[in-house]
Amino acid sequence: MTTSKALFRDRSETGMRLATAVKDLAGDDLVVLGIPRGGVVVAEVVARELHAPLDVVVTRKIGAPGEPEYAIGAVTQEGEAIVDRQAAESLGATPEYIEAQIGAKRAEVAEMTRRLRGDAPFPSLQGKVVLLVDDGIATGSSVGAAVLSVKRRKPKQVVIAVPVAPRGALETLSEDGTKVVALQTPASFLSIGQFYADFGQVQDEDVKAILRRHGKSASPPPKT
Repeated sequence: MTTSKALFRDRSETGMRLATAVKDLAGDDLVVLGIPRGGVVVAEVVARELHAPLDVVVTRKIGAPGEPEYAIGAVTQEGEAIVDRQAAESLGATPEYIEAQIGAKRAEVAEMTRRLRGDAPFPSLQGKVVLLVDDGIATGSSVGAAVLSVKRRKPKQVVIAVPVAPRGALETLSEDGTKVVALQTPASFLSIGQFYADFGQVQDEDVKAILRRHGKSASPPPKT
């Protein structure tokens, strides 16, 4: 995908720029968590540059009726649901629709976690500085679910780092004191992909390959 409004070349470039922006976090207690799928590509570069361990935290957004890309909520890695009830109602999401979506997304989270991690245990985050990385924020629902999941594990600090996000989403995510670092906060925001010259799809196999490079995937590489 190409666009004249591109602010970034690709996810690897944004990873380099984010690593520079958060270099003060580097240290023995830092853990980098990418949000699948595209966020893991960015997170790998950040982890490499900061010499930090890399892992993933899985969330799934709940889309609005007829607009699946517009999130009205999300489900955490543990199956906990976060729903913006006001936004959901304004977009015609009935209680029955929301409950059905929560059930479906819980199943998707469990399946994606199984595909990406296998039986590999989730890292201990207690007392750690956790850097959550995604390739961009639209509504903030998926990242918000990741923050909730991580904070349940008693880290010392949680920091969100993304290349681009609308100001409103950043304000919401930082309301509880979470630090948020965004390289760009454009006034006009339609989709994350509009700000990348190359925003190609990232597949599960791409994420698994990244995790294998960091010793985090239980799935063996395909035979040649």
